[in-house]
Amino acid sequence: MCGITGFTGRRSDKQKILKAMTAAIAHRGPDGAGEYYADDVALGHRRLSIIDLAGGTQPMFNEDKTLAVVFNGEIYNFMELRGELAEAGHVFATDHSDTEVLLHGYEEWGEGMLARLRGMFAFALWDEKDKSLFCARDHFGIKPFYYYQNGRGEFLFGSEIKSFLPHPGFEKKLNESQLELYLTYQYSPGENTFFEGVKKLPPAHFLRWKGGEATVRRYWEPSFEPDGSRTLEDWETEIQHKMAESVAAHKISDVEVGSFLSSGVDSSYMAHLAHVDKTFTVGFADKQYDETDYAAGFSKFLGVENYAYRIEPEEYWQNLPKIQYHMDEPLADAASVALYFVNREAAKQVKVCLSGEGADEFFGGYNIYKEPFTVSWYDRVPAVLRRAVGWAAEKLPPVRGVNFLVRRAKPLEERYIGNTNLLGERQKKKLLRRYTGRVKPTDLSRPYFEKTKGQDPVTRMQYTDLHLWMVGDILLKADKMSMANSLELRVPFLDKEVFETARRIPVECRASAANTKLALRGAAAREIPEKTADKKKLGFPVPVRAWLRQEKYAAIVRKAFTSEAAAQFFNTKRLEKLLDQHVSGKRDNWRQIWCVFMFLTWYDEYFVKR
Repeated sequence: MCGITGFTGRRSDKQKILKAMTAAIAHRGPDGAGEYYADDVALGHRRLSIIDLAGGTQPMFNEDKTLAVVFNGEIYNFMELRGELAEAGHVFATDHSDTEVLLHGYEEWGEGMLARLRGMFAFALWDEKDKSLFCARDHFGIKPFYYYQNGRGEFLFGSEIKSFLPHPGFEKKLNESQLELYLTYQYSPGENTFFEGVKKLPPAHFLRWKGGEATVRRYWEPSFEPDGSRTLEDWETEIQHKMAESVAAHKISDVEVGSFLSSGVDSSYMAHLAHVDKTFTVGFADKQYDETDYAAGFSKFLGVENYAYRIEPEEYWQNLPKIQYHMDEPLADAASVALYFVNREAAKQVKVCLSGEGADEFFGGYNIYKEPFTVSWYDRVPAVLRRAVGWAAEKLPPVRGVNFLVRRAKPLEERYIGNTNLLGERQKKKLLRRYTGRVKPTDLSRPYFEKTKGQDPVTRMQYTDLHLWMVGDILLKADKMSMANSLELRVPFLDKEVFETARRIPVECRASAANTKLALRGAAAREIPEKTADKKKLGFPVPVRAWLRQEKYAAIVRKAFTSEAAAQFFNTKRLEKLLDQHVSGKRDNWRQIWCVFMFLTWYDEYFVKR
């Protein structure tokens, strides 16, 4: 795993600029740095040595040095591709570097190479003959890729936005319109970012820059095509085979590999399949939010050593600014902070860790996927009446039954934008000083519902989550928190071959009113204790709700809510009211409070301190 950055354009101080850009992401690759300069381009790389420790230095070149590449990620089928390319006459300079496969693969197949790759990747390849830059991001968006174009025709790219800050052609300017979307999604969704002009290359897309212009195209598209001809037992067997093979592929490394372990079926099943020597877990002193005892017991069952760490409230709060800095954009997912600590602890022991991201989106794991099977009679109530009840319910405190009435007042495509849906438009209008309403949250989710028209509700939600929630929250925090600690994180569930199985599983083998991930749980139950395979999904519980009712921590938030920065964007009296209601116990406002607080913490890092 590594960090990449670079830019096009002719500048006399290329070296000084590029060195500063790569230094900004040194945490992604503490084992070495590399640079390439030509008249029209500068490519930078920070290396975390995992495969081909001696020969994998980047930037890497083809035989005549007309192609240069910087690459972040791992290609798990590189030996197979290397064999094909060698048969076609390509000569390799390294013993077994997956990076070199990109160079010869591009020579042989052009952009068609991308369909052959199995792995996680973001790379930029400079063609000196063509004077073009070819960039691509993996099928599911495991690895990030940001880009920016300025008025001088210069193009900047990088694994993290912070690498753009030292470039004199980068104008750091807040994209305030993204704030309205963030307050609903709790992360920064879509292609745009909180930095004006900076975009994310979407998953399964490539970008070609030439002659001052960038064109972006999709090279692969996921689809769900359920096959109802097979039994649940058949799917369980296929999942067993595919996951065992995927985990084996994801363990390929020249350094030791560990595994994260929570109390859920995903990480437990993966840890069982991985046969690693070390597992890593974090928790809290409050047993309600602690999974360390479970992890210790399950690790004992596996016969491996478990390293557990209990996070103290003080260090959790002290690290918030650093964590928001590493995120590049504000993220209100409180679990991301806990993820920082488990990565920190793992990095003390290993360089690579396996993690369970993607299982919920592939196999139907979120509790919201049970909703189409519960109280289904309510959907037969006339739409006009449901909308009226929902409109009235919106004015009540957001407790469980009320939330149900609000959600079911609208059709699925109008109410579902992903696994999080925090503030509605009326709430944002009251909270924000400058509300525009130009872009609605459903503007981003609508295309995914249009593509799944006619399919069952669970599939439609999964497809939306695969493109929005998973990329914008789950994979963002996985990459940024692991790289903040110079640790490579691998996600065996998010594999092309695993998806080929998951996409064909019928909905009745994915979710029901009683449970989620039915086929995956069944596959896991064949190999690990049934009580673990059937364990209710907890997510990553964090005691923020309780902490915010303690004056010590409420005071930290209150200071942010009454700051000059807060007054630029929000009705601060309303922010204080939200906090007072929560502290007093009158309302449970912790998510709204945390969402705003994380934005202000992030804003302080990027626009006040820097």
